[in-house]
Amino acid sequence: MVTIKINVLAADAQNAKEIVEATNGNVYIGVMVKPFPTAEAAADAVREMQRLGIPVSVGLGGADPLMWHKVVETAVLTKPAHVNQVYPGAGYTLAALKAAGSEDTIVNALIKPSGIVGKVSILTGPESQVFNEYISCEAAAAALKELHIPSVKFYPIGGAKHLDEVAAMVKAAVNAGITMFEPTGGIDAQSIEAVVKVCLENGAQTIVPHVYTAFVDKNTGKTEPSQVKDSLEKLLKLR
Repeated sequence: MVTIKINVLAADAQNAKEIVEATNGNVYIGVMVKPFPTAEAAADAVREMQRLGIPVSVGLGGADPLMWHKVVETAVLTKPAHVNQVYPGAGYTLAALKAAGSEDTIVNALIKPSGIVGKVSILTGPESQVFNEYISCEAAAAALKELHIPSVKFYPIGGAKHLDEVAAMVKAAVNAGITMFEPTGGIDAQSIEAVVKVCLENGAQTIVPHVYTAFVDKNTGKTEPSQVKDSLEKLLKLR
């Protein structure tokens, strides 16, 4: 059975709770570590949500690779449902979580599209990001499999502008046995169905599109639960 969830932000714990209730829990609520001065401060925000039964996704914040170790520290302190990580730090993160007794946390690895179908960059860490060098989707997926990372975060995809690149990476990941895919970057209510459809067509079994600002009410700063619910219902009909 195909699983579809949406990864969204929330203005606060109450907003997060409303989103979770509206979607019957088929979401991850992102907590970005970048705005917090320390990992402990970020962990406090995560714990506040966890006390309300909210599935938290700990993230970098704008895919900032300098935040990778703060993500590890925050995740170890809180054992969240989901963690976003740069490719070079993903294996370290998984090992740290297992050492902390968290066997169930899902860790993804950030792979960057190249603009060339079939080629990607895994050089998404703080040092490696300066190199514009690419490998095949198949090679990236094989290395990910060796790290035992279960999910690909593919960013930035520009909404529905680069679906051919999305398709190639999904296909390579699935062929390597990695069936969870997280398309990210520029996705909104108009493009989300096309993005998820491509993931489905190429064999992904768990699809988690990240939609951040598109569902946020500019006046209140809150993510609109009804918009998340409406989009999720449309996506579930694609299965």
